[in-house]
Amino acid sequence: MSLTEQPPDNGSEASEASEAPDAAQAALRDRVSADSLTTRRDYLRIVATVSGGLAVGGIGVASGILHRHGDTDGAPEPKRIADSIPPGESVAFRYPDEEDRAVAVRLDDGTLAGYSAVCTHLACAVLWRKDRGSEGELYCPCHEGVFDARTGEVTAGPPPRPLPKVLLVEGADGSVWAVGTTRSGESVQEGLCRQLGDSRPDLAGRLGCPGAGAGSPLGSTLERSRRT
Repeated sequence: MSLTEQPPDNGSEASEASEAPDAAQAALRDRVSADSLTTRRDYLRIVATVSGGLAVGGIGVASGILHRHGDTDGAPEPKRIADSIPPGESVAFRYPDEEDRAVAVRLDDGTLAGYSAVCTHLACAVLWRKDRGSEGELYCPCHEGVFDARTGEVTAGPPPRPLPKVLLVEGADGSVWAVGTTRSGESVQEGLCRQLGDSRPDLAGRLGCPGAGAGSPLGSTLERSRRT
């Protein structure tokens, strides 16, 4: 070694070697932080999208933009929904169209009641709970909405309107038929008169509809129900 040459600085090499893992760790931490931020942003975006969808859906149903049960203009065709319904039991069905979920229940005193099975809050499914209350209840598990089984009126929770009704009649053989619908808050007679319009004046006359006479499928079904 010449006098002008300097001995290698082992300390510098060690320092550079020790700095390399630190730099790698720092880069890794930055990447993890960025990934975590992206994940959080994605999560918040998903939550916002879902929440916004629910809100828009609720507003759409409330304002009448989206389809609501009972909105059909013409009288729906009668539909056999069950061979029989024992007291305290229920039957889920679709009426008047395949997208219209509905439920029929028979109360302990024999009364038949039919309703849309779509909650008037945010369109969640409505279920029958026969072990609740004195007559059972219709229950929406999404936000704890409760409806009276005899009337469809709201008894608890956030639903803003009663359930639309489905008119049920019972044949001589015990079969149960759905023969009409109503909008929320509309009486059975009002719903049927609106749907019948001028297409079935004979039946509309029997129901006492303004400006309204037998022979239609619905009239025949109602006539059989009166004879039982």
